[in-house]
Amino acid sequence: MTNSDSPIKTAGLTKHYGTFPALEDLDLEVHRGEVFGFLGPNGAGKSTAIRLMMGEIAPTAGTATILGAQPKDVEHRKRLGYLPPDLALWPAMTGRETLDFFAKLRGGIKRPGSTGAGVDPDYLASLAERLDANLDKRVGELSTGNRQKIGLISAFMHKPDLLILDEPNAGLDPLVQHEFWAMMREAADEGRTVFLSSHTLSEVERVADRVGIIRQGHLIAIEEVAALRRKRMRRVELDIEGTLDQQALAAVTNVAGVRDINATAHRVELNFDGDMSALLAAVMAATHLRDIHTHEADLEDIFLTYYRGEE
Repeated sequence: MTNSDSPIKTAGLTKHYGTFPALEDLDLEVHRGEVFGFLGPNGAGKSTAIRLMMGEIAPTAGTATILGAQPKDVEHRKRLGYLPPDLALWPAMTGRETLDFFAKLRGGIKRPGSTGAGVDPDYLASLAERLDANLDKRVGELSTGNRQKIGLISAFMHKPDLLILDEPNAGLDPLVQHEFWAMMREAADEGRTVFLSSHTLSEVERVADRVGIIRQGHLIAIEEVAALRRKRMRRVELDIEGTLDQQALAAVTNVAGVRDINATAHRVELNFDGDMSALLAAVMAATHLRDIHTHEADLEDIFLTYYRGEE
């Protein structure tokens, strides 16, 4: 692939803080025109990788190219949209003043009919309307979610070739989240690229084409989203009479899809992605089932179940 087809490319990208390995040997290639989900628990190394890509910190080893340039190069920044996880804005400025300032860094607000560089005022206004952003209040008076809207507009408003978004959903209400997901898909459909860092599986599943899973500083898998969906599990908690004996425990363990089972007095907990009727039949043949609770397994459960041997 050419650099134009790989807006993000890293080779052996590594960052140590003293003896602590925050990121180890990241080999990653993100394709043009895709939403790439960068998925992992808090503290997994996602933000470290992004800060390296943005040139905010220097790597211990390895390389990264962003839009075909070195991270610290200036020229490609006009083609880049970035939302950091710790968004800091000027509290005394209104949202509109803040966006005008950012627009000046990207060629200014275009005049009607202009085809040059800069920000289309109609597109900026449409983003503000879609995200229900109040641009007339001072930023210091806005809630976390409303400040996040200003950050999202600033990242999208110049239609960059590459968007790097680090935990962008912070504080957004559900209706705004849906509009934001639509904005990401539209960008990808136009041939632009979105790099979405998140610890929320459901968010990434909705919009991403591919997902890179990172844990403890290591990229442990890259999956098509369709394949990741097939790995979805439920966390199942069963309240039972007494304790399962070894024979009953073996029968439950042998049900297809049962993983990471933990049985204690009056309770069985497990991860499960099989036929629920088969699981219930095995449990009810062995004991009296008093209650059952199920919920989507969290990311850490999925990592431990599927990728324990791949770190």
